[in-house]
Amino acid sequence: MGRNTRKRRTPPAAKAIAAAAALALGGGGLLWANFHASAHEPDQRAWGGDRTKAATAQVATVSCPDVGQRLTNVPDAARQGVARELAGLDRQIAEAYARLAATRDAQAKDPGFVRNAIVGPLGEKRAATIDRIRVVVQRAGGSFDNTLAQLAPCTTRSTDRTDAAGGQQNGGQQDNGGRQGGGTGGQAGNGPVAADFVDITKVAPNVQGRPRRTADASTGTFTTRCGVNANKNHNTDNVIVAPGVTNGAHHLHDYVGNQKVDAFAGDRTFLQGGTSCENPGDLSSYYWPVVRVQDGTRDFDQNADGGGKEGNVGRILTPVQAEIKYVGSPAAKVVAMPRFLRIITGDAKTTTNGPANANAHWSCTGFENRVQLTERYPVCPQGSKVVRSFAFQSCWDGRNTDSANHRTHVAFADPASGVCPNGFKAIPQLTMRLVYAVPPPVIRNGRVQNAYAVDGFPEQLHKPATDHDDFISVTRNGLAGRIADCLNRGRNCA
Repeated sequence: MGRNTRKRRTPPAAKAIAAAAALALGGGGLLWANFHASAHEPDQRAWGGDRTKAATAQVATVSCPDVGQRLTNVPDAARQGVARELAGLDRQIAEAYARLAATRDAQAKDPGFVRNAIVGPLGEKRAATIDRIRVVVQRAGGSFDNTLAQLAPCTTRSTDRTDAAGGQQNGGQQDNGGRQGGGTGGQAGNGPVAADFVDITKVAPNVQGRPRRTADASTGTFTTRCGVNANKNHNTDNVIVAPGVTNGAHHLHDYVGNQKVDAFAGDRTFLQGGTSCENPGDLSSYYWPVVRVQDGTRDFDQNADGGGKEGNVGRILTPVQAEIKYVGSPAAKVVAMPRFLRIITGDAKTTTNGPANANAHWSCTGFENRVQLTERYPVCPQGSKVVRSFAFQSCWDGRNTDSANHRTHVAFADPASGVCPNGFKAIPQLTMRLVYAVPPPVIRNGRVQNAYAVDGFPEQLHKPATDHDDFISVTRNGLAGRIADCLNRGRNCA
């Protein structure tokens, strides 16, 4: 079975690397961008292991291995229970991060405070949770990799290890008035920081040519119009990753398409959910983290879980455009997507996981064909708008609508040829383009004011590389087949 991620060289610490990533842009064509990624390696020293470092660098965040990504073989009967335990791991990290942020004075007085009061107890809780996962899996008749117990301990990352460029950065906490204090930047003290932004006019072009089409290429496009979430359909659940768990995402999502998606929705619910799409046969759910401007304002969820209580603050922006398009394969005809196929693209935890599954694309109108960014938010020139783009995995294993880690049942095509890995079939590639009217951030003396950022887990510090997108394919009246037929015939349909 082929891998579902694009191969990227393991980078040395603090060195930029380049990796190829697929990006679908307007007109249905595939462009291939050469993204400059950087190391996000966790600090391997336990807190206090390097006292000289500890004396000069403030702890910024908690870094814990992602257990869910290692769970690739979970019996169906165990998946619900495992999902709840994994959600518990996320909750434990969020609570530890909140304690980290609230105890700066104690940390300054006691070099062992973080280890003894935060990271140590967190590791013990995680060990117990991982063991419960083992019990759930084995009771369902599955096998459990006992080396997963080694993922229980967590480390910390200091302010000079969280800059997306790998360099020194001490952003400072920005209060509601835009002033700076101690911390890691942002209106809530958990980012973003000045180093997370770049003037797009100063970035060298990095978008490369698309793969050459073969005689079997599926060259058509299919556009579905589902709105921009003007009706403000939001929640902080994630029914794919954490079914049955309220606030499983720990950040707020925009939803378009299916209107009945929350943690407790199931396949039957999706079929009864109604849709914001113009095509009544498209009951699919398209959802993504909201973007906020940290201008000192407070939105409706300022005091709510997943919102202000977890560091997601500021004014929520509704996209001015949301373009959803399916495109074909440059190397093959596509098969119809199966009903209830679930796909997650990108990784909400790249700050601690590293960039292997990153699939974020940031740009500005007028620059999309030249510059795409993964680890920087663009500062756009006057008259230009911020653009988030997503190109989902376009290969399917032909059997499963989901997998234990929500990744291995789908895959990316080879970036050079567009060919799917062995054992995978080409499916219509879902692409999304979200456009925002964002007030440009102002960066002075290495500090950012009026920043914007994507919502995320609190310990991920609102880094741009954590952007991600979620999709559940739900169609009726033969729509899935019509989409595939449109692409295979080379037509442009809507």
